Amino acid sequence: MSSHRIFPLQTPDYLLSFQFSSWYPTFSSISIKSTIIRPLDQAFKEYLDSDGIFVPEGSENVPTENSLSDYEDEDDAAVGRSFSFPDLDERIRQTIKEYGATFPKLNFSSPKDASWVLPPSSPLKCTSPSDVYILLKSSDFVSHDLSIDTVFEGCQYDPSNPPSYQLELVLRKWYPIDRSREFRCFVREGRLIGISQRDTNFYDFMNEPKTQNKIVETLQRFWKEEIKSKWHGQQDYIFDVLMTRDLSRGHILDFNPYAPRTDPLLFTYEELLSVCAQGLSTPELRIIDSPLHPVATRNAPAHQHNMLPIEALALSSGRDINDFSDVWKKEIQQSMNDDN
Repeated sequence: MSSHRIFPLQTPDYLLSFQFSSWYPTFSSISIKSTIIRPLDQAFKEYLDSDGIFVPEGSENVPTENSLSDYEDEDDAAVGRSFSFPDLDERIRQTIKEYGATFPKLNFSSPKDASWVLPPSSPLKCTSPSDVYILLKSSDFVSHDLSIDTVFEGCQYDPSNPPSYQLELVLRKWYPIDRSREFRCFVREGRLIGISQRDTNFYDFMNEPKTQNKIVETLQRFWKEEIKSKWHGQQDYIFDVLMTRDLSRGHILDFNPYAPRTDPLLFTYEELLSVCAQGLSTPELRIIDSPLHPVATRNAPAHQHNMLPIEALALSSGRDINDFSDVWKKEIQQSMNDDN
């Protein structure tokens, strides 16, 4: 089965239609309140690309129990090139003052794989510029947005005349979100064909036929009334939505390209192609229908492969892997000596 049949043609213009600043102005009234900061200095990209995990100078508020700086040594963080973004710090502080708290993302990607660096009771909740920076710096996901090679991966374009691309920082108002009400919706050839539960936990209430019918009916109506006629790009896209507690309405969280880079969750793209070919009038809903479901969470934190002990994170600042290994071994040995 050819990938061209499974996926629409991937072009730079198609992919750029999914960066945050492309779709948010149209759908801001049904999305989370957000602030887009662009353009960003080249130094900001260089900071995100630099080795080590550290925060720029002057980005911290008065240290609190929520601040990673409690565990960091400023001398360690200053190893190598130092960075400072006073104007950006001020923009972030203004937005935090307006929203109460924010969570960040770049053009396409959010640092949800780095949520472990902030308190687990409020993951991704940023109350200072340093919180924003440390989330972005600790994330593998956001590295996708830093290079046109990864942003336009799978596209054909003239290397001597690359597509125009400008890095942007997005600050979204932070809310505690009930992840059981998050869904990913798949639109192909202008038709809503599939809906998948986003969270990989089993929820008993989700197995009630009445609940399932309401989810499908609400999301299909939401798409037809709020999205279908307003989306002016290519008619192949994926959107994430948070439903209200009564499952009667929705709020857009994000749009994603219909492409291999976007996780199809409880579907495969081959299955979605088959669903599309059937031409059904109602989208197919897939949920975690049992605690024994193959992808059900097994009490393991999401993105655990990205996690480090907080002490290791602090010691890593500004060091390459060999230096960090030596320091970490010495720290372990010192700890063993202290215990004896």
